[in-house]
Amino acid sequence: MRIGLLTEGGYPYVSGDARLWCDRLVRGLGQHEFDLYALSRSRRQEDEGWLPLPPHVSRVRTAPLWTAEEDGVGYGRRARRRFAECYGELAGVLCAGPGIAGSAGPGGLDGSGGADGSAADPGHLADRFGGALYGLAELARDEGGLVGALRSDTAVRTLEHACRAPGALGTARDARVPDLLAVAAHLERTLRPLSLDWYGDDGLGAADLCHATAGGPAALPGLLARHFSDVPLLVTEYGVQLRSHYLASGPDAATPAVRALLAAFHGRLAAEVYARAAIITPGNAHARRWQERCGADRARIRTVHPGMEASRFAEVGEAPDRADPDTLVWVGRIEPSKDLVSLLHAFAEVRKEEPKARLRVVGAPAGAEGEAYLGHCKALAAQLFPDEAEGVHAVGDNPVAFEEIGGPEAPTLTDAYASGAVVVLSSVVEGFPVGLVEAMFCARATVSTDVGAVVEVIGGTGLVVPPRNPRALAEACVALLRDPERRERLGAAARARALELFTVEQNIAAFHGIYLEIVSHCPVRRVVLDEAGEPLPFAAPAEAHVPGRWTGPTARVVDRDGPGWALGAPLRPTPVRAIPLAATEGVL
Repeated sequence: MRIGLLTEGGYPYVSGDARLWCDRLVRGLGQHEFDLYALSRSRRQEDEGWLPLPPHVSRVRTAPLWTAEEDGVGYGRRARRRFAECYGELAGVLCAGPGIAGSAGPGGLDGSGGADGSAADPGHLADRFGGALYGLAELARDEGGLVGALRSDTAVRTLEHACRAPGALGTARDARVPDLLAVAAHLERTLRPLSLDWYGDDGLGAADLCHATAGGPAALPGLLARHFSDVPLLVTEYGVQLRSHYLASGPDAATPAVRALLAAFHGRLAAEVYARAAIITPGNAHARRWQERCGADRARIRTVHPGMEASRFAEVGEAPDRADPDTLVWVGRIEPSKDLVSLLHAFAEVRKEEPKARLRVVGAPAGAEGEAYLGHCKALAAQLFPDEAEGVHAVGDNPVAFEEIGGPEAPTLTDAYASGAVVVLSSVVEGFPVGLVEAMFCARATVSTDVGAVVEVIGGTGLVVPPRNPRALAEACVALLRDPERRERLGAAARARALELFTVEQNIAAFHGIYLEIVSHCPVRRVVLDEAGEPLPFAAPAEAHVPGRWTGPTARVVDRDGPGWALGAPLRPTPVRAIPLAATEGVL
């Protein structure tokens, strides 16, 4: 198969999101050919470079999502009218409410209809949103770009007209000029993929399958490849983009009108992505519930847990437990959502029952906010646990230690987990708890808060308590510290569960089966043409369908050409043209 892998701020960049997962997926499916289509998030990310790519990655095409120069495209009268109609339709749908029927998103929207109390037909609004989106994409293809139009006064005036129209949401009607400018700028950034030239027969139109590694902007190229060339779309979400948008758009982030309109846009986009995807693969049940809430069809959802490298934890997980039996360890990225304050208060209760207990907090702060939070936690620890000494001539020793991976006490991540008898997770917000799985690979008993996918991951192999409840957290920790046999049983069960569900091998096998399932239901409708435009016999020999590299690796093409803002040094391959065949044509 030829897979078009779509990323946004991720693979193949060194600092990209989910770069390790994507790299393992691509390397594990060497029998397929991969073309990478990557949207970068910053100049710094581009300057840091790429991960080394395997030989069956034949093409890499990139475009910056963080900037776009004027495309210099001048619209004629007819094109300007087309843009006003499509953009006006898009704006009208946004002013009708969010894309999740009955939801209460940011700004207090209820999604039930207009300000006059009339109920909007969700199916009708979804069709209008899709029609407007694809209408803008067709305009960009016909005219050579969309950036200038999306930045024009026409876009702002059209958005204002939709907000003032009868039946618009009350929150939208309150939008002022700065609000309209902010919303228009956000829409222009998000819709930049519509102006790319990735969708022809020498691009995504030649793929057998598009695999978007996230929702939102990453899935937009897949939607357009499906619209223009009938290429099936697979969407994988280990973190739901709509949820991330809601969390980032708090009351302090923007005015109610901006939050309402952007929530409507991202809700509609999520619903469109889920409606058009052949299969959707959430990473856990928590993400799956979000997707179903956004309208995803349960019959097309397949949960595929993230794959993690288990071998690095094998030595600790299979060796006898030599950890200090009185030590609790917390490992992760230090930030407010990890709720170390509750952990410290819980540890104060633990010390009342187990005076010899110690707590190791191992991790680095996340940005400036994390630095400030770490300072607050250290001050709280000094207040709760004054330096203690066994005698008048001994040096005081605080039972709480703050460390980082690479230090003398925790040279590696496995050393950090191996140092504790019990691993603690105290988060108030969590998606897929990677640290918890790592502790399970290390055969450690765990105490976790009931957030995100924790219960799904841990199963019955650890203790789970409510978040923001220091007393319950302390009681669970004391119970395990006092019962070494129970710790051993839970640790062994946790390692067995992790090896069964969360390894790289199971992840790759799952996606291999899903690729085959999608292509078996979406017949290939292309034939390869030669330079004269005639069908090229045996362009895809039978041995190409046999696992292995029978035909040898193809040359990799790095292609950054396209609109002006995505222009780089082009290195173009010989184009592969595609033409539609009869609907009865099947897969060889």
